[in-house]
Amino acid sequence: MQSGSHSSLLVLGGARSGKSRYAQQRAEALPGEAIFVATAQALDDEMAARIARHRADRGERWRTIEAWIDIAAVIRAEAGPDRVLLVDCLTLWASNLMFAERDHREHALDLAKAIRSATGPVILVANEVGLGIVPDNALARRFRDVAGEINQIVAASVDEAVFMAAGLPLKLK
Repeated sequence: MQSGSHSSLLVLGGARSGKSRYAQQRAEALPGEAIFVATAQALDDEMAARIARHRADRGERWRTIEAWIDIAAVIRAEAGPDRVLLVDCLTLWASNLMFAERDHREHALDLAKAIRSATGPVILVANEVGLGIVPDNALARRFRDVAGEINQIVAASVDEAVFMAAGLPLKLK
């Protein structure tokens, strides 16, 4: 991934796989302004604490933009040759889309277009939720399917994709 040029990276992995840390390290290796695009909403105390911890870990260099639904608009407005955007995470975004009753496919295709047309580096983080057992209820199965479809659409649009396991990156693309 190079600064000053269009390049994009999707970092996939399970919970606590090191995907966010790896994505942040890749972003911090690039010069220029670092912009964190946060999709998480602090709906309970645990999530608020998690958000605060991640914000503190990022440090002063980072500017944070909260985007619960329209990530593509943020990428279009903020991407540039002197900036790196880090979107974390697409899986929470999938749940935001579901709860807002938005068309996830339409939003994912729009996101893919924004990634391909970005004028600077874009790094995205997502959970791989399809490796476990089949969920026992319809909502959980729907969420797994929505997240998987979003991951496929985004993976097809990026230059590079990495799968994280036990803190180790495995290059997929």
